[in-house]
Amino acid sequence: MSKRTMGFTVSLALSVLAVGLSGAALLFATGMLDTERPVSADFASQARSYLLENPEVLVESFRLLEERQLAAETNELQAVIAERRDEIFNDPAAPVVGNPQGAVTLVEFFDYNCPYCRNATPILADAAEANDELRIVYKEFPILGPGSEFAARAALASQRQGKYEPFHEAMMAYSGSIDESSTLEIAAQVGLDIEQLKQDMQDPPIEEAIGRNLALAQALRITGTPTFIVGDEIIRGLVDAATIERIIANARMPGEG
Repeated sequence: MSKRTMGFTVSLALSVLAVGLSGAALLFATGMLDTERPVSADFASQARSYLLENPEVLVESFRLLEERQLAAETNELQAVIAERRDEIFNDPAAPVVGNPQGAVTLVEFFDYNCPYCRNATPILADAAEANDELRIVYKEFPILGPGSEFAARAALASQRQGKYEPFHEAMMAYSGSIDESSTLEIAAQVGLDIEQLKQDMQDPPIEEAIGRNLALAQALRITGTPTFIVGDEIIRGLVDAATIERIIANARMPGEG
């Protein structure tokens, strides 16, 4: 037997053993094998034989394990939402559009350079128009570079001139890259005082608000945009109008329209 053939044989044997051991571990993890039952010395070999004869058991084990992991993650994130509810839904620094007193709050983590966030903008606008009890909270989440960071600070600063909503909509409607130049260009177009805006952007509370959003996103395992939160549900990625309507309806309290 050549060294090459011998090496392949050893690797194959180790792979088979690994499959047996990992398969057995998976069966234990999903509760398909009794952890209290005595195990023989050649258990790995028996487990391998069993799995080769019944491959559907391994498939089912992976499915059960995935379901349990997903359920555990969902429970963990719902606990984080409950613990940090005020920070998520009621941060006074976070811009609010729609009905400020609305019974249903939809939170969006977004970036001005995210094309999917731009596509979501008209969907959210239509939802707000169709649901007079909808309150939309925007979380500036600048993760796509320095241009996004500058835009996020400018957007938060625009609140002090009462122009966040038109500025936000104009930024989202812009077809090019959002950077310092385009941000200031758009700010001028919507009637913002540019010198006042630049001054307000330097205030520590602006940077602190963005920092809170970044920390909150980390706690909620939010790594991309857009991400939405309604009630205790996290929806990751762009969704269509029907999905937005569904999650709004699910979040309504009993007795609401």
